[in-house]
Amino acid sequence: MIQIKECPVCRSKSFNPVFEATDYVVSGDSFSIVECGSCRIRLTQPIPDEKEILPYYDTDDYVSHSETTRGFINRLYAVVRKAMIIRKRKLAQSLGPGGSRRLLEIGCGAGAFLNEMYRSGWEVLGIEPNRRVRDTVIERYGLAVISPEEWFTQPKSSYDVIALWHVLEHLHDLDDYLRRISTSLEDEGVLIVAVPNYCSYDAGYYQSRWAAYDVPRHLYHFTCESLIDLLKRYGLTVTAIRRLPFDAFYVSMLSEKYQEGFTARGLWIGLISCLQAWVDVKRSSSIIYVARHANS
Repeated sequence: MIQIKECPVCRSKSFNPVFEATDYVVSGDSFSIVECGSCRIRLTQPIPDEKEILPYYDTDDYVSHSETTRGFINRLYAVVRKAMIIRKRKLAQSLGPGGSRRLLEIGCGAGAFLNEMYRSGWEVLGIEPNRRVRDTVIERYGLAVISPEEWFTQPKSSYDVIALWHVLEHLHDLDDYLRRISTSLEDEGVLIVAVPNYCSYDAGYYQSRWAAYDVPRHLYHFTCESLIDLLKRYGLTVTAIRRLPFDAFYVSMLSEKYQEGFTARGLWIGLISCLQAWVDVKRSSSIIYVARHANS
């Protein structure tokens, strides 16, 4: 286990305990959530190292690695995911600078977004640490998907769009990734990052039982300001923030499932969260950040 001793955003060494959170997906283990006394990013403490964490992903219930439709929530997620993949593709196409139309997706999971972009005429490369998932994407779609280790050791290439959909919060080597991302982004390129937001209504309602804490797989838990400040350290300026409207419903229903609660209440909490997010995007359950080079 690794004890994070320095804030990845502001380098403070002062952390305040928040609560204990439980891994409801695999192990039932408990982990501490602490908050930086300066920038308010929250961290999971301690975290399994990159080998120790592998068993925590080893389940078909981890939906980003599978396309399971077992159970009502997963069936609903599968329907919504199809619509969201199209929306994400349109977002990337509208923001990208054009030209070569090259996409890098870090943490491509089951490959749905990567394949959607490929079918739309983009040259794509996926990065996926899970070998079984990686091999499945290659076999199913015939796309180029490599391990993080291979990506870090190969010559640098430039991309018009680099996307991380609910991935940044999983990365052990946050500094290494962001440095590589910054140098791999075209001068006029765009970085798209989506992460959960613990300042949302649903996060406040469920507290330690909020499904998007997802310990220990989620190592970092961002506020809007802490994510913007983090990217700024690597010469990346956030130019827009957008809502991910359906996440509030999915996360709230999942939170109810974990505590043997009521799906209907999860839908209600998700609705309240969505309505608050329409008034203030910084209250969205998940937020999409659009960033570019500071000098572009």
